[in-house]
Amino acid sequence: MRVAYLFKLIVYLYERGFRFADRAFDFSGDAAMKHQRLDAIREVLAKSTVANQDELRRKLRRRGIEVTQATLSRDIHELRLSKGPSGYALPNGHRGTGAAATEEDDGPPSMAEMIESFVLRVRQAMNQVVVGTVKGGAQPFALALDNEGWPEVVGTVAGDDTVLVICPDTRRAADVEARLRTMLES
Repeated sequence: MRVAYLFKLIVYLYERGFRFADRAFDFSGDAAMKHQRLDAIREVLAKSTVANQDELRRKLRRRGIEVTQATLSRDIHELRLSKGPSGYALPNGHRGTGAAATEEDDGPPSMAEMIESFVLRVRQAMNQVVVGTVKGGAQPFALALDNEGWPEVVGTVAGDDTVLVICPDTRRAADVEARLRTMLES
């Protein structure tokens, strides 16, 4: 009686995705999420240059896919991505085909690339705009914004993960916030 019950339990678990070799559960929802994540990685690499895993993780997060560094490493290995001086490439050797891939490696990144790589949130505070970034992303973003030469920006002050953008008045601060938010959400 116990042997028959045990056999039925094993068949039940097997049919629902239990893998005995590594004792991991692989339910169809998890497998579908993995395929979705792998497709998103391929799409990100086809559209833009990705220099490192953290940048790839941030780009996936903007697409609504939360992933740990360990999982991302396994995905990179499974996709057989190669990493060169300009970042990750798909196995067929193709890198991104967007604006980021066509620029020379020596040129500074565009404002859109800086926002995509570093910026997490944007909020107006009177005649100032507070920009939250990933750790270590505030200074590169502030430099890029200063180099853009936006007439409505008087200057920037950058810490480790926050940039204070100073504008001459609240109307121009609202314009800067709207412009940055549009770039962040696109």
